[in-house]
Amino acid sequence: MQEAIKQKQKRMLRLIKSTDAIKSEQKPMIDSEDYYKQVERYAEQIRNTSNADEIIRILDVVLSETRGLKFSDEVFAAQEQVKRAEQKIESLKSELELLRGLVQTDQMTGAFNRRGLDDIFKREAARADRNAQSLGVVLIDLDNFKQINDNLGHQYGDSVLINLVNVAKETLRPSDIVARFGGEEFVVLLPDVEMEDALTIISRLQKNLAKIFSIQVDTQSIPITFSAGIAIRSFGEHQNSVISRADKALYQAKRTGKNRAIPALS
Repeated sequence: MQEAIKQKQKRMLRLIKSTDAIKSEQKPMIDSEDYYKQVERYAEQIRNTSNADEIIRILDVVLSETRGLKFSDEVFAAQEQVKRAEQKIESLKSELELLRGLVQTDQMTGAFNRRGLDDIFKREAARADRNAQSLGVVLIDLDNFKQINDNLGHQYGDSVLINLVNVAKETLRPSDIVARFGGEEFVVLLPDVEMEDALTIISRLQKNLAKIFSIQVDTQSIPITFSAGIAIRSFGEHQNSVISRADKALYQAKRTGKNRAIPALS
């Protein structure tokens, strides 16, 4: 008899422990007033920033916390409204991401623009410093571009720029980045390369461009070429500094015959 009582007590103890465990896993209840105060705090954070990345991050937090809440009966009754709010937040996120892409992209060539380059350079430079890796920075300038525009028209000149970017995207590694720096100048970022590898990559791009795209002058086919200056970023080096070194090397490439890539001085 005593053994039966002990077994019953053990079963009751296990049941109590199980119930407590379930309670500990449940998230706190929240009423509508607390919920809307929480949403307003996030809304205030969004109003205080103009950075699209930060807004998207805040929206992600709002979505995550909203979906994880255990609502009181009052809020639970408005569950459909909450779902509609989630859908609107998701839609807003998508629009912001699209807008961010448009703001950072050169609309004619599809390469990144100066603003996009600035953001990506910060990211890649931080990664390079964090992982003790190099970052190749290449400044490219199309050869004889003014003559192309003058003789064949600006529309043809635009097609040359577009083709350069298309060939670059096909030739470069997936981790490499192409940005239009201005006019017929482009910047290529080459993560985790040394000078020898960077020279090989840019030489391959020059050959592919000349092979794929050329212009007709009288009865002669003249390949499209570019000159380039290549700098390897030093630890902690600012964007303006490394691009300035690449620009000096580019000037040297132009002076010594064009259609070549020159390493920058460190």
